[in-house]
Amino acid sequence: MANTATIEIDGQKHEFPLIEGTENEVGIDIKSLRAATGGCITLDPGYKNTGSCESGITFLDGEKGILRYRGYSIEELADKADFLEVAFLLIFGELPTKEQHDKFHADIKSKSIVDDDVRKIIDAFPKSAHPMGVLSSLTSALTAFNPSSVNVDSEEDMYNSVVKILGKFPVLVAWTMRKKQGLPLDYGSNSLGYVENVLKMMFKQPNEEYVQNKIIVDALDKLLILHADHEQNCSTSTVRIVGSSHAGLFASLSAGISALWGPLHGGANQAVLEMLEAIKEDGGDTKKYMAKAKDKNDPFRLMGFGHRVYKNFDPRAKIIKKAADEVLADLGVEDPILEIAKGLEQEALNDPYFVKRKLYPNVDFYSGIIYRAMGIPTDMFTVMFALGRLPGWIGQWREMRLRKEPIGRPRQLYIGEKHRMFKSVENR
Repeated sequence: MANTATIEIDGQKHEFPLIEGTENEVGIDIKSLRAATGGCITLDPGYKNTGSCESGITFLDGEKGILRYRGYSIEELADKADFLEVAFLLIFGELPTKEQHDKFHADIKSKSIVDDDVRKIIDAFPKSAHPMGVLSSLTSALTAFNPSSVNVDSEEDMYNSVVKILGKFPVLVAWTMRKKQGLPLDYGSNSLGYVENVLKMMFKQPNEEYVQNKIIVDALDKLLILHADHEQNCSTSTVRIVGSSHAGLFASLSAGISALWGPLHGGANQAVLEMLEAIKEDGGDTKKYMAKAKDKNDPFRLMGFGHRVYKNFDPRAKIIKKAADEVLADLGVEDPILEIAKGLEQEALNDPYFVKRKLYPNVDFYSGIIYRAMGIPTDMFTVMFALGRLPGWIGQWREMRLRKEPIGRPRQLYIGEKHRMFKSVENR
């Protein structure tokens, strides 16, 4: 393979180096393009063909359905690791030893107490506030209670910031849900595992003991692992670009939460349940809606099927489908919404139209089903996504700062008015 690419503009040829990644991906290094050509830039709306950075965290091949964290396949991590092991891997680069894992968990628990004044901030929100807006605000507010900036050149300082946010974030998630439900805000127990503690903080009723369900714990653990990172998506690139201004970790994470909120990104699993609710209200006829989805002239869009990155199948969906089946079987939930979901799933897996186009149920479809069965409100689904994505965001922020990447500053192609003379108001 040649080691340069040639771009010809107005008869002049300009050569730019080719950069090859460890998985044989090739990029054209055009950082000198504007200077070399006298002002020419590339135009790539949505950055679908533009690499914003070099990263050693996540590898994704949408055509082959491959997802790996730091070289480990998502299938093996979901089967053999727990969420804290994956968090450590994404942030620090290697799977932890037993001693590192135990210390990591202990340090996270020691930093889990949230300043009590944060409760006053939560109280200021009406119950009608969307949980993602509340979570973004609370995460940003942590900066006020932790004013010192992170010294990225100090491993100790960086580590302390990591365990601090990993300790406090689940508390903010649980409090966000409990505020909306009118339940007292409380902490879990340091005797529990990370995921078990999340569940207890979210669901414990004030007048009864909370009993852990291993199938629910395992399903949530897998969901958090599957959502932990996904290359340079909208929210991750937001965290990196905000952090590139040397904004603090908490502020950068808050920006990532806001980016994740959108229905085209993290809000997709909420959109799935809202679609299922609409089908139920219309009589629950899944065949009718499958026909609408196949009709090019019908504006109806089938949410939770297919993926803009994975062209064959979403490897995460294969993993979580099994967990969804186990959760539904164990809980024995009788819910018309979940029955509609199972009906759509079976029809999509067997309908030649969907099979040919590889429009299989994706991770958002199954995660929505699991969260619904667990009793998590629909508008909390994206908050749960944020909980899983937290270590990926932290790892990406840390990598960006350690690599001393320059501040993000995209160019534009101006298409507005040419130079005009100003007219006084009486002459307009």
